[in-house]
Formats: sequence, C-alpha cells, structure tokens
Amino acid sequence: MKKTALLHSGLSQLIASLGHTDRIVVADCGLPIPRHVKRIDLALVQGIPGFVDTLRAILSELAVESAIVAEEWTAVKGAVRSEALELLGDVPITAIPHADLKRLIAEEAVAVVRTGENTPYANVILQAGVAFDI
Repeated sequence: MKKTALLHSGLSQLIASLGHTDRIVVADCGLPIPRHVKRIDLALVQGIPGFVDTLRAILSELAVESAIVAEEWTAVKGAVRSEALELLGDVPITAIPHADLKRLIAEEAVAVVRTGENTPYANVILQAGVAFDI
C-alpha cells in the first residue's frame, strides 16, 4: 500500500504522468468538461468530495508552479475560496474571466478532476512544476 497521502489510483497515475508545465484542473460539479479532455470524476453527491479536500490531496503529491482561477471567484465569499488560497500558499495565481478559463481548459488541460463542490466558480487550473531545485 502507498505511504503517501493520495490513495486514488487514477489521481496518482495522472500526477505521475505529468511533465513540467502540463495543466490539470480541479473543478466544481458544474464546470462543463470538454469530451476530449480526460475526466476523473470524484463527484458523489453535492458537496462530496469538496473542492478544498480534493485540492489538498492533489497538492500533497503535485509540484505546482502556478495556478489560474476565474476572476468571478474573487466575488464569492466563504471558506472554500479562502482555504484554497491558503493551500496554494506562495504559488503565483492569475485570475482571468470565467469564459477564458473554460476556453483554456478546452485547449490545454490534460485532465479535469471533478469534485462534488457546489460553490460557484470553485475551479483552479494547476500548472505542474518540477520537484527539484534548478
């Protein structure tokens, strides 16, 4: 059995396959996912699993060099946004219009991890970094 935190085999395989600058998305349950983009669907019911718990698990294994969120998310109040920003820590975050975020996902995302999160705009594109000093 694995010794690291992340137990989901699909997520572990996805993270292990990423190269520097590849992008994955952690998404709420309402984000449209283009058919050609790999989908890891974790959504069980609304709210389970949550965005923050899923992001925490992914960040336990993924080196992230930058993140992209929707500008509209900045207007959403609540713990999901603040906890996600805390988890991302010093990772540079760019905010773009939600329509542009969806277009970027269609053009560049390797995969979308769909959560049960039902907070509007709770989506983040994570750009893989490297796990060694340059």
